[in-house]
Amino acid sequence: MASLLPPHDGLLPKWLLLVALTSIGNSIQAYSTLSYTQRVYAGPANGKTPEAVTSPVTALSARTFGTWTFITSIVRLYAAYHIDEPAWYQVAFWTYLVAWAHFMSEMAVFKTARWRGPWLAPVVVSTSSLVWMTMQYSYYVK
Repeated sequence: MASLLPPHDGLLPKWLLLVALTSIGNSIQAYSTLSYTQRVYAGPANGKTPEAVTSPVTALSARTFGTWTFITSIVRLYAAYHIDEPAWYQVAFWTYLVAWAHFMSEMAVFKTARWRGPWLAPVVVSTSSLVWMTMQYSYYVK
């Protein structure tokens, strides 16, 4: 089983692999049901209607989100195994930066997400990954 893990020292490559595999699962889910995506993008809180009613998520937007998530998971998967190559490291970093900007803008600008669990999970993952990758760049990329 250890032979399947990225061959580099440290935890960052394993983290990238874990996030990539989790993202593949999220992509499958986005194509299968609207429920999780509707919880991430719950829409504006009005205190009167259930989330599924206020969520702006449609079947098309969920599939688009699933496709985008799958593409980023492929990049992160390659980066996990090629973390010492500047291009893969930088492109993986950009996937987290774009994800962070997307989720923050959906909450702060477009008001389609709320500051809580389902939305908070990808924000925590993208933020912590950005900080970690910034701190470890010179360790992995020589």
